[in-house]
Amino acid sequence: MAWRSKTRNLQVVDTELSADAVEWCPVPSSHGVLACGTYQLQTADDAPPSRTGRLYLFEFRREGSVHPPLTELQRIDTAAILDLKWCHVPFPGGAVLGIAAATGELQLHTLSDSQEGGRRLHPLCSVEVGAERLALSLDWSTGRMDSSDVRLVCSDSAGCLSVLSLAEGALASLSHWKAHDFEAWISAFSYWDTQLVYSGGDDCKLRGWDLRAAPSRPTFTSKRFCPQQPFHCLAPPGRQVLLWDGRNMQRPLGGTPAGGGVWRLKWHPTDPHLLLAACMHNDFHILHCQQALGRGGASPVVASYTLHSSLAYGADWSRLAVEEAAPRSPVAADPKESLAESGSHLRIQYESPTTSFDTSLEDDAGRYIPEGRAAPPVTTTAGAALHPNAGAPSASYVLASCSFYDHMLHVWRWDWTPDHTALKSDLC
Repeated sequence: MAWRSKTRNLQVVDTELSADAVEWCPVPSSHGVLACGTYQLQTADDAPPSRTGRLYLFEFRREGSVHPPLTELQRIDTAAILDLKWCHVPFPGGAVLGIAAATGELQLHTLSDSQEGGRRLHPLCSVEVGAERLALSLDWSTGRMDSSDVRLVCSDSAGCLSVLSLAEGALASLSHWKAHDFEAWISAFSYWDTQLVYSGGDDCKLRGWDLRAAPSRPTFTSKRFCPQQPFHCLAPPGRQVLLWDGRNMQRPLGGTPAGGGVWRLKWHPTDPHLLLAACMHNDFHILHCQQALGRGGASPVVASYTLHSSLAYGADWSRLAVEEAAPRSPVAADPKESLAESGSHLRIQYESPTTSFDTSLEDDAGRYIPEGRAAPPVTTTAGAALHPNAGAPSASYVLASCSFYDHMLHVWRWDWTPDHTALKSDLC
């Protein structure tokens, strides 16, 4: 059976400052809450450069097809934000958001109901991971929804990693070590064994660390340059999307050219085969990794979102349930917007930050052909080996993505459904 893939933009928000991180809340009572972080380098002739940022809090409310679904709940001016992630389990005070800041701090905020109504973030605690450095990334040990031992790992611009515990509303340092020769851009727990930590840096090395041993010595180092799903699979950022089996780090299971450098990778929260890639100079793509995890090789691209006009940095899957039928978007009122057909697919040209519109980014066979860019390899989504979750008649997801220099946050929908037209043709 052939499958038809379609993306639909739901809303675009101007974040004013450069947007580089976005995360949906994984706590069940707050699946509609979205956080977005920004980073802005301020320069002046008579002052040293400074890095400022802003934290946005939104809520997704799909009350009708005409109104934009995203509502801003709060904005907090802060130091520049390099990364942000929600803890997967709630605390007595509510959901907790972690922020890696340009001040070298790891900051925590709690989400709770405000006296004025609605939800707001409140500072919980913070800790400096090192002097004269930027905190670059963070991850929680709670990926399998385990709240028995809540820890965080943070990487910084000095190439160091820090592991901290969170108990009774306070952060305590457990270990800190030099992990990379240059900036350590990414760090992550193995959710299937939270005594293992992975990191990647500007020294072009992917490294593993066992917290039960002396962390100053890696368990492995790979120069072929994160762990979030079964099969012990890793997906470190780089110029290729490389899948690894954590039990055998001698060589990757398979690689897929990204066509622009990969900044962020996010596994789908429930489908272990879907991987979302923010490819910097080459937009956002969804890879289907089932075949690569089984037999190795490349992972086909089953969807692409190409409406950002700047560096593709932040991206995340929502856990929101999506209604079965996608409503029609309203006709664009802004005269500067137009649909231009080229190469059997549609490309959106727009300037309005709030209008909703459809995007059909595939050819008649369901293959994606981004306009004017070097896209990753694509294959027709046909056959029993390539499908949504087993037994599902279709799949619909809400996603968010953000881009840097154009300071834009996009919320969009991806529908993956059986192509009944192609099926009827096959039967005839």
